[in-house]
Amino acid sequence: MLEIRKALSLVGPNVWANYPLLEAWVDLGPLDAKPSNSLPGFNGRLMAWLPSLVEHRCSEGVRGGFFSRLREGTWLGHVLEHVTLELQTLAHLPVGYGRTRETSERGVYRVVVECLEHGFGEACLRKGRELLLAAIENMPFDVPGELRRLREVADRRCLGPSTQAIVTAAKARLIPALRVSPGNLVQLGYGKAQRRIWAAETAKTSALAESIAQDKELTRQLVTSVGVPMPAGRKVASRRDAWAAAEDLGLPVVVKPQDANHGRGVSIRLEGRAAVEAAFDIAAREGSGVVVERFVSGTQHRVLVVGREAVAASGGEAEQVVADGASTVEELVARANQDPRRGEESEAPLTPLVLDEISLELLRRQGLEKISVPAAGRTVLIHHNGDFTVDETERLHPEIAASCVMAAQTVGLDVAGIDLIAEDIGRPLEAQNGAIIEVNASPGLVMHLKPLVGKPRPVGEAIVNHLFPAGESGRVPLVAVSGTNGKSTVASLVGAMLSAASRQVGLATSDGLRVGQRRLASGDRTDAASARRLLVNPFVDDIVVETSEIGVLREGLAFDRCQVSVITNLGWGDHMGELFVDSREMVAKAIRAPLDVVLPDGHAVLNAAEPDVAAMAGKCKGGIVYFAPDPRAGPLGEHLAAGGRAVFVANETIVVGHGTQVQRLFELANLRSPLPGLPQLVVENLLAAAGAGLALGLPPGAIRQGLLEAQALGGDRLYAAGDRNVLVTQARNPSALAAWLSVIVSAFPGRRLRAAVEVPSDWRPDDASEMGRLLADGFETAILVAAPGDPTIENLFRIVRHPALAREAAWACAIDRIMGEAGSSDLIFVGPSTRAGSAQANEHCKKRNMVRLS
Repeated sequence: MLEIRKALSLVGPNVWANYPLLEAWVDLGPLDAKPSNSLPGFNGRLMAWLPSLVEHRCSEGVRGGFFSRLREGTWLGHVLEHVTLELQTLAHLPVGYGRTRETSERGVYRVVVECLEHGFGEACLRKGRELLLAAIENMPFDVPGELRRLREVADRRCLGPSTQAIVTAAKARLIPALRVSPGNLVQLGYGKAQRRIWAAETAKTSALAESIAQDKELTRQLVTSVGVPMPAGRKVASRRDAWAAAEDLGLPVVVKPQDANHGRGVSIRLEGRAAVEAAFDIAAREGSGVVVERFVSGTQHRVLVVGREAVAASGGEAEQVVADGASTVEELVARANQDPRRGEESEAPLTPLVLDEISLELLRRQGLEKISVPAAGRTVLIHHNGDFTVDETERLHPEIAASCVMAAQTVGLDVAGIDLIAEDIGRPLEAQNGAIIEVNASPGLVMHLKPLVGKPRPVGEAIVNHLFPAGESGRVPLVAVSGTNGKSTVASLVGAMLSAASRQVGLATSDGLRVGQRRLASGDRTDAASARRLLVNPFVDDIVVETSEIGVLREGLAFDRCQVSVITNLGWGDHMGELFVDSREMVAKAIRAPLDVVLPDGHAVLNAAEPDVAAMAGKCKGGIVYFAPDPRAGPLGEHLAAGGRAVFVANETIVVGHGTQVQRLFELANLRSPLPGLPQLVVENLLAAAGAGLALGLPPGAIRQGLLEAQALGGDRLYAAGDRNVLVTQARNPSALAAWLSVIVSAFPGRRLRAAVEVPSDWRPDDASEMGRLLADGFETAILVAAPGDPTIENLFRIVRHPALAREAAWACAIDRIMGEAGSSDLIFVGPSTRAGSAQANEHCKKRNMVRLS
């Protein structure tokens, strides 16, 4: 019971929301008849285990609303939704969106929850299921222990706090973000406009600068050469040399590795030879060389430099514990590490105290060992350098800020963490004998995001603004084409227009994946993974993608926003039954998904002749361009009267209307057609593509050149043998079949019509029935190729695939049979469901020496 049948990762905008979600299909089984208030003790246990659920308002809209729903009685799919959201919030970061809806199968629910990373979200979903079952069965459940384990999952799978802060800041500016690797490598922006980051390391960070920053002695030479104070020091080769350097510099001194970071192997305030020599051994084990430098008295501070600005400053204190007179040093350290603010997780503001070689040496210098019991009230030093916990940005002296920027630029780093020693960060370094002690590449940001004292600083925004100055969006024009039929042709035409404008175009359609003239993949590439390949491609100027209903329902959109959304028409789509899609409303939502995320300065290009498509204009945040063959269709005329733009046909010419102005764009006579006049569905495709070109601001010449490509596009083929004709086209759904039936009845009046149609294996029974009705009403004879078990359709011949007859052979048999039965002047409609079926049908026509007319 409470079985999770399937979990879909919706990677982007979808039919539920405009951001990533996890959609689970949950089978309640016998629990479907048992709401929460009918399960003894369930509500009490759940509320005790997760008391923070009181903050969930649910449909009540008030604090405690979800608890009210529990007491009134709600279904367990709904409860699982809230528990999954709360586990994510407690283990990582807050998420709030959730929905639970019934499916057409009794007891099976869609449970939809927001998630920042899908693997982590699914782990919380499955742990939530375990928690609910334990609450139902009155079994123990270790909530704190399970949350610890979920935090470990989050730490492995989710972005670190520094990277997440930058991503959040980018999204606030509508700059898209894509995770490129399982780690913290993230791409900000699409196509040619992209920049990459890895935490605080950016695409502008020089590898050479990082190497320089890692070499402490080289950094000192370069930084002091421009007049920025750093402690005197030098590289040493041995214990004896280290002591000689200490004597030359004057005690006390600091001994540290030449190329280590994060304070590893650094010994501070060394007063004697034994301490210096011992520190040399520690430092030698941590790096490739050892440096001895003069000790600078004061407190350590960290200044974050981004570009030409010091954007944040933080101060810290030495790591120490206060004795109670009864505990050993080791026990005092263990107790301090129980502070929930300390942890190994990257988002923890305090790191655990560690009794390493350096701290043990410090204890010896204080006359202590780790097993010593210091007197009550005594402060015991563990490390000289501790965590940076106090925000000091507003106290940072301008001269110190300028020195930090100069140090970062001298090393060559665009983002740097500058460590300095000063008694007071509010006074110039020279006035207090302070100095910069390190220049760090890829600095951590947590100290500035989550200071224990003071306010957080917008360091993520600073890095984003550095990478994308004002006026840069990180975007390239992205056109998404959706609809039941015609979208592949329209997408290809738009791509041709952009190419005619000398743009490098990335194109993903059901015909393949291309960048410019380079084909990257063949076959159906309307999936999110193919679109993503274009988004991360650094060579594309523009992106055009065909989006399918099934793709949106299975995985969402790959992109977060688009410049232009083109919607061709709205009918029943393909593959719907397998996803519990039983309403035209759900199909419409899937088709409308790109329109929902049109940028404010973008456009939706809508078919004015279809009321349901035209009505989608109210959902668009950008402008509207309508298209229709007839300028009187739907809202087109009213839209023009209000000063809007539209594309329509006048005197056999595609024209652009803008208010009362009309501009001739493309004469339909430029396209040859074996049929008497261009079919309406072809004209609508041309209008939709022209509307997209208009929305993109392309010059008329590029639009005209792109429309001419319609001659070579599409998989529809018309053949002739005397007076007999064969039309081969993939009419996969009732909408497409109805459109083509209208074309051939008009183009071939009085002809007997015959059909052979391949039934897709994923048809819903309703689709099959509607196709059967159209075939029965429109054709004298129709033959279907269908799998065993498909619904029977009256008045139609049927070839059933069985183990001895492969589907390809059955399809070939159907084509032979319908052509053998046809008269010399019949029109034969051949409707394969796949490209392979189309190729097979075309080959049959060639073998019969038929002449291809298109």
